[in-house]
Order: sequence, then C-alpha cells, then structure tokens
Amino acid sequence: MASHRRPKQPSRARVTVLTTAAAAAVALGSQAANAAPAAKPSKDEVKAKVDKLYEEAEQATEKYNGAKEKQEKLQKEISTIQDNVARGQEELNELRDGLGSMASAQYRSGGIDPSLQLFLSSDPDDYLDKASTLDQLSGQQVEALKKIQEKQRELAQERAEAAEKLKDLASTRTELGKKKKEVQGKLAAAQKLLNSLTAQEKAALAAEQARASRDSERDALGSSSASSGRAAAAYAAAQSKLGSPYVYGATGPSSFDCSGLTSWAYAQAGVQIPRTSEAQAQIGTKIYSVSQLKVGDLVFFFNDLHHVGLYAGNGQIIHAPRTGTVVRYESMDTIGGPFMFGVRV
Repeated sequence: MASHRRPKQPSRARVTVLTTAAAAAVALGSQAANAAPAAKPSKDEVKAKVDKLYEEAEQATEKYNGAKEKQEKLQKEISTIQDNVARGQEELNELRDGLGSMASAQYRSGGIDPSLQLFLSSDPDDYLDKASTLDQLSGQQVEALKKIQEKQRELAQERAEAAEKLKDLASTRTELGKKKKEVQGKLAAAQKLLNSLTAQEKAALAAEQARASRDSERDALGSSSASSGRAAAAYAAAQSKLGSPYVYGATGPSSFDCSGLTSWAYAQAGVQIPRTSEAQAQIGTKIYSVSQLKVGDLVFFFNDLHHVGLYAGNGQIIHAPRTGTVVRYESMDTIGGPFMFGVRV
C-alpha cells in the first residue's frame, strides 16, 4: 500500500545555518572582488632585494671559484702522478729486461739460478720479499732486484695517491656543480625582480649608479699615492678595465668577478696572488685603518671576506661589483657590507 506521508521539512535551525553560510559566502566574495591588488614594490624596495640576492650570489661565486681552483690543481697533480707512474713503469720494465738478460747469459753458460728462475716466473713479486734467497745471487743481480723492489713499491704508492686524488676530484666537481646552480638561482631571482620594473625605473637605477661612480672617480683621482711600484702597476691595470662587465668566475681580460679583477691586475704587475678573495686576504701585510690605506692595496668587505677591490684613495675603490654592473669606482661606504681590513701586497 502506497505511503501518503508528507516529506520531512528542514528544521528552522538548519535553515538559519544555511542562510547564514550563504550570506557569509556572498560577503567574502564581495570583499575579494573589491579588495585592492597587492601593492607593487617600489623601485627602492626592488633594488634592496636585488642587492641582497647579488650579495648572496657573490658569496656563492667565491665558493665556486675556490672549488674550481681546487679542481684545476687536482687535475694537474693527477696528471703529474700519472706521468710519473708511466715513466716509472718504463724504468721497471727496463730493470726487469736487464735481469732477464742476466738470466739468459747464465742459461747459455750452463744453467740458470733457481732463485732467479723463480723471479722470472708468473708471480715474481712474491720472491722480492724472500730476502733469504738473495745470497744465492751475484752482487749485480742482488742490486738489480733491490732496484726492482724499490721501483715496484714506489709505483704502488703513487697509484694509491692518484686514486685518492681522483676521489677528491669527483667530490670537488660535485661541489662545483652545486655552487654553480646556487649562483645561477640567485641571479635568476634577481633578474626576475628587475624585470618587474618599468623602463623608466630601470633607467633611473642605471643613472644613479653612473652618477655614484663618477662622483667616486672624482673623489679618488689624485688623492693619494701607491705604496709601491707593483701596487701602482696593479692599480693602473685595473683602471684600464673600467667599464668591463662583471661575469661570475671570470678572470679577464674582457670580463671579471671581484677577485678575478684583483688577481688579474696584480698579474699584470708581475705579482701572482691567489684566485679567491678569502685566499687573497691571507697574504701580505694587513692594514686595519682606512686612513693608512694606499692606492693599490687590496680591500676586503663582509665578515666572510667574500668581496675584494683595489683601494683608489680618499675612501674609494675600483672593483667589479656584481652581475649587471661593470668595473667601476665606488665609495667604501656604499659597498653594502663592512670594511674588514686591507692587505698591502
């Protein structure tokens, strides 16, 4: 039999909840529609963020430079060891050939010494540790065997050293790859921020940097003398590269990073200094007072010494600042990090 019950009506409390929820949704939707879009960062705010990213990129760049320098050093050392091993193996073969000639001569004269025959067998190395058999050989044969034993041990040690350096090289290459990615990531983030600026804002930033560099150049010129002929020559070399672009990992002659510029400049003066800013800070005589700095002194900034330039006089430096800039004069007050000390090379 069909049921004639009326469908159950929603309770008054449930209707109230639904109505309230609907009203809230409408209100939130209205607020979202009317909400003002997030304020676009100002030119100065963008510049501050970009400068921070560039500073972090430069930190990573100096680590990258250190890993790259270590890789190149290891490659040279491994190559030298491998050359030594190859020459040593040739010497060993010659020594063995000489001993074989002795054995042939003995055989032709009526027989071969049993102990010498053992040495020339498929497992001669075992014989070399049996010193008791040496008294069975002639003095010439004993001397030849000792040379062979010494050469074998020397080659084994060099091969082990090469194997360790190869492991170190693989680890260094991994570190190098990580630092390169870190630098590229920071630079990409900085470029994304710069791309958010209008053409007028970009032009204004460029004009500010150019004006600051001109002011620094004016303040620096003729303000003080160099501490030595080599410092003067290094400073002149850096001056000749004013306007050259900053490129991380570059050491000239057409582009530079900060320590690449200083190492290149001193190389032009006939002085070889280390590649990275951290290593450059460990040479020469340290100078902690700005008033005692001379033109051409190395000057270091930030607690981890990741930035270096050449002192230009009157509180100014010549340096390769960061990506997007060129080699230029700049006041020490605007570097963005504290001056730590100078180094007189």
